Order: sequence, then structure tokens, then C-alpha cells
Amino acid sequence: QVQLVESGGGLVQAGGSLRLSCARSGGTGSWWSMGWFRQAPGKEREFVASINWSGSATEYGNSVKDRFTISRDDAKNMVYLEMNSLKPEDTAVYYCVAQKSVYLIGTRIPRPDFWGQGTQVTVSS
Repeated sequence: QVQLVESGGGLVQAGGSLRLSCARSGGTGSWWSMGWFRQAPGKEREFVASINWSGSATEYGNSVKDRFTISRDDAKNMVYLEMNSLKPEDTAVYYCVAQKSVYLIGTRIPRPDFWGQGTQVTVSS
């Protein structure tokens, strides 16, 4: 069974930056597509970013393009989300997700199999 544990959330002022981390354990083999979703109070869950198994391709939600960057370190089984120029509307619980696939999570995989417990990000105005 795959376990995903997020860290790095917190409170930040608008315009600031945060870096989320996700540690993956369990599961066998490679070809793990990784990503992030978020959910704000009263809103539907939203795709944020994903990275393919090799790190050669990424996909971003329209609302975070050019501000967020996803990366991975497979030697440590870690995935990161660097968030810059944060806005109050970025406030949400951020979830790390994983899917064993050659495809990117997001358009091709809208509902990945594995989810972390989430980490709260709050951006104050």
C-alpha cells in the first residue's frame, strides 16, 4: 500500500512563498506519476500540478501556471511543490497524489488512486 505524507504547509502573507514536500513510501517498481490537488472550503477539489515518472514532463492547473513549480527526487522518494507569488485564493488544503502510470495525473488521470492526508496552506491578504 502506498502512503503519502505531506509537509510544509502554513500561514504566509500574500506575495510570499512556500514549499510543500511529499514523502512516498510503499508501492513497488517505478513509473509513479505524482501530483498535487487542493481543496478550499466550500469548493470542489482542484488539480494543481503533476510530474511524470521520469520527471521529463509536467502539467499545471491554469490558476497556478507560472507561479508554482513541481519537482521530484526519486532517490529520496520525494515530490515538491514550490509556490511563489501566493494569493489569498491559494488558501486550501493541499493533497499529494500518486498513480502508477506512464501518463501525467491531471487531464489523463483526473482521479489518482493514492492520496495523502493533506496540509493546510493559508495566505493572508
